[in-house]
Amino acid sequence: MANEDIVIVGGGLAGATAAKTLRAEGFSGRIVVLAAEAHPPYLRPPLSKDYLLGKSGEDALPVVPDDWYSTNDVDLRLGARAAELDTAARVLVLDDGSRLEYTSLLLATGARPRSIPLPGAGLAGVSTFRTVEDSRRLRDALAGGGRNVVMVGSGWIGMELAAAASSYGSTVTLLGLEDVPLAAAVGPEVGGFFRSLHEAHGVRFRLPASAAEITGASGQVTGVRTDSGEILPADLVVIAVGVVPETGLAEAAGIGVRNGILTDAALRTGTAGIFAAGDVANALHPFTGERHRSEHWSNALNGGKVAARAMLGVDAVLDTIPYFYTDQYEVSMEYSGFPSLASGSPVIRGSLEDKSFMAFWQSEGRVVAGMNVNWPRAAKPQKAIKALINARTAVSPELLTDPSAPLDQLLDQLPPEA
Repeated sequence: MANEDIVIVGGGLAGATAAKTLRAEGFSGRIVVLAAEAHPPYLRPPLSKDYLLGKSGEDALPVVPDDWYSTNDVDLRLGARAAELDTAARVLVLDDGSRLEYTSLLLATGARPRSIPLPGAGLAGVSTFRTVEDSRRLRDALAGGGRNVVMVGSGWIGMELAAAASSYGSTVTLLGLEDVPLAAAVGPEVGGFFRSLHEAHGVRFRLPASAAEITGASGQVTGVRTDSGEILPADLVVIAVGVVPETGLAEAAGIGVRNGILTDAALRTGTAGIFAAGDVANALHPFTGERHRSEHWSNALNGGKVAARAMLGVDAVLDTIPYFYTDQYEVSMEYSGFPSLASGSPVIRGSLEDKSFMAFWQSEGRVVAGMNVNWPRAAKPQKAIKALINARTAVSPELLTDPSAPLDQLLDQLPPEA
């Protein structure tokens, strides 16, 4: 392996974790990491949470210390973009014309913010949200408080940004296409909990509603006109309507793409020597037998490890249960499971009104997803949720909601015939 060359296209968590895992597994060959941004790979979750709120600084962002790459003989190239991929010759061409030969190639190209072709979208004060620069600009704009902020998008990022803007003392209005925010992810009951949380902090909702035009004067945003004709005053507009996987390089090279780059459970594509991980990978998951593309940090972290080991010929599959978390105001939430299986209303342990509860989604009696909100960490709620999911065993709603049944003993309390 000392004579092998591994090229990683993408300077995010998946790419950096893959490089770190390769060295940890003893790979001594050449590693090149191409990062399109001007920064070494960094973590994205703090950008819409503690970093945006000024509770953490620059030191909370890097995946590994900046000197790790040189210390471990990893060729990190900042501002480097791949332009063309010749899979037959195993050559990657960069936008500056330089060429890289590879033995194995990892596509960890991530995703870009989804755009909306709105009149006025180019005005100053209008932005999407994805990068550390986006977070810095928004933090600086919010820091003095007293701004009118219109948030377009009622998903997790939109809700986190709304919470941050409100916490800075801005007037926030949130537009979304759903009747209830987050309903597509967690259903109307839990989505309603988050709406009430925001409303208690002064956020105004227009649901369902969409932006029809962004108005401005002298090049600066002044408002948003909704599809109902209402004009919402705005000093800042943030468009947070999801992301699109960066599959252009793979598509042009003839690699299979459908809602991301198609891979097996080991993150191998259908093209020899090429793997994909992170936001861009639509991977077969052993638990469901279906493909899943996840945009959360845990998928990038675990995917980078699996891809690295698979490139080294080690048996490895991405079989971890998807996980993510959010912090909004005084509420901390963790979620594990498969949203595509979690239809219907959850069963609740605890109290939504008291802002301390667990929610379990079931399919044919089996737990397929679970969330804990402000639940004592000492109870290890996520460990219990993942154990229930992995057990693939029917559990009665009565047992799930029984406050006297210890979480870590739920499986032990099932009747023998269950």
